[in-house]
Parts: sequence; C-alpha cells; structure tokens
Amino acid sequence: MIELIAEKNFMSLGDLPLQNGQVIEDARLCYQVVGRANSAGDNIVLIPSYYGGTHWGSLPLLGAGSPLASGDYCVVLTNLFGAGWSSSPSNAKAGQRGADFPRVSLADNVDAQHRLLDALFGEWRLALVCGWSMGGMQALQWAMRYPERVERILPICATAQCWPHNWVFLEGVRAALCADSQWQRGRYSEPPRAGLRAFGRVYAGWAYSQAFFRNGLYRELGFNTVEALLEYWESDHLAQDANDLLCTLRTWQDAAPANGASLASALACIRARTLSMPGSSDLYFTVEDARHEASLIKGARVQVLQSDWGHCAGGPGRDLQAMAQIFAGMEGLLR
Repeated sequence: MIELIAEKNFMSLGDLPLQNGQVIEDARLCYQVVGRANSAGDNIVLIPSYYGGTHWGSLPLLGAGSPLASGDYCVVLTNLFGAGWSSSPSNAKAGQRGADFPRVSLADNVDAQHRLLDALFGEWRLALVCGWSMGGMQALQWAMRYPERVERILPICATAQCWPHNWVFLEGVRAALCADSQWQRGRYSEPPRAGLRAFGRVYAGWAYSQAFFRNGLYRELGFNTVEALLEYWESDHLAQDANDLLCTLRTWQDAAPANGASLASALACIRARTLSMPGSSDLYFTVEDARHEASLIKGARVQVLQSDWGHCAGGPGRDLQAMAQIFAGMEGLLR
C-alpha cells in the first residue's frame, strides 16, 4: 500500500499564453506525484482537481480499496488555475491580482498539465485520467484534446460541456455572492463575507439531493441538523477567496468541446476507453446529459453511481458506498 501524505510542489510555467489571447504572468502549477513511472512511461494516472477543492482532496481515490493503492501506478494530482494554489486571483502578480486575473479555460488547464507531464517524464502515455466534477470535465477535455495520449478516462459526476441548467445553477450562486455590497466587482478591500455565506448556503441545496435531506443523511457527516450543515458550508466558503471562487466558476461555465469543434465531432475524436459515472441523484451534472454525451463517444459505457448524496456522491471519500462503486468501475476499466 502506498502512503498518502499531502505534498505541494510547484512548476514554473513562465508567462503562459491562454486560448483567449491573454497571458498569465509568471504562471505556476501546483501538483503532487505519488509513485514512480515505469520505463515505458505508460503507467501514469492523472487526477485533476475539482471545483472548490485541492489536489490533496483527491487523495482518497488512492486509498484503501482503490486499484491505484497497489503502487503499480504513478499518480499525478494537479490543481486548477484559479483555485488558490496554482496561479489564481489571490496569488497572482500585482497587475493581475483579484478582478484583473485572466479568464482561464479547461483547455488552458489541460495544456499546462501536458507541459508538466513532459517535464516530469519525457516520454509518457496516460493509463487513466480520472476525476470528480470539474476533474471529470478535465478528463473529457484531455481525451478530446490529446486523444493519442490517453488510454482510458473515468469522469465521475461530470460532462464535457456545461449544459444550460448547470450554467443557470452557477449563475444563481454567483449572483448570491455578488449581491453583497462589499463585493465591489471583485475590487473589495475586505472579503464580501455576507456574499460568501450566501454562496455557501445556496450551493449546499444543489450539492446534495432531496433524499439526502429528507432521510437525514447529513448525520453521517456529523451534523445533527440541516442548520449545522449549512453553517459548515458558510464557514468553508468564508475561508476561500471570492475572486478565486468566481474565476474557477467561469472556467466551469465556459466548458466546451475541445478545439472549437461541435460537441458531436469533438466527442467522436475520443479514442480512450471511456466509463462515465454520473450520479443517480445529481441535480446539475445529470444522468441524461452524461448518457447523451456517452452516446457520441465510440464504445463509451455509462455506469450510474447509485446514491442519495446528489453531486457529492462522487466526492472522494465522502460516501463510502459510492466510493466502492467508483473503485469497482475503475478496476474494471484498468483491467
């Protein structure tokens, strides 16, 4: 069994050109490597981070019961631009800090990860790209953008593009944050605390399912009441930077097929063995949207993640029954 200890490494990318013509000045990518690449460089697994999370938040995907726990794979975990560890509004150079940070796409994130893998391994091929939520969106982006480099993908509670209802949900939480008079279009002198609290409360209603609340499943997380859970979501978002949250939210909303192609043509380019695992009760990355996308990918399979935990069913380490389903799906895909 591999030992899971969170580490933070940084790769300097210099001035990084983006798809929209903007540049991140003195860009950096935060990452961790667990395990060693083999001589052929074909045992590498990439796990990109999810919205509001960090690369170490994905470490449970390497934990007990996971086929990645054997030590046979070299796992690279990365952080999204805008999320606070890789280049973000909160840590950018003075001229790009806060509201002046460039607009970053999923393709920009994937291209930077490609550069990281080149620097780490020279010759390489990804045995698997796996991730939850925006991590899964990046897995699909990888398979569309670099089909010759990816053997398998496992997007969990994710789709290749941001479908309209998903986009509207994100507009709602964004509006809740920006309604705070302290927001000042991102040029705040003090954090917009009321907006951050509202963002967290609204988001909690979407992150889980109706059954999660009706059946009191929040008690499994250690909360005796719904109010206690909402207070946790408030405090969690108060600890985050408002511009960082909205930077990565825009990346999510802008998610689209690679290379400017139509959805059908972009997904048809995927060569990777694909297992899509949408959540049965996910309110915004829906089973219907995931099934439609999978129908456009040659040989793709859909295995619905059965859980009342909503979108959070796919969260690494959250719902143990869901994790068992994910590990079984991953094991079959790798075999």
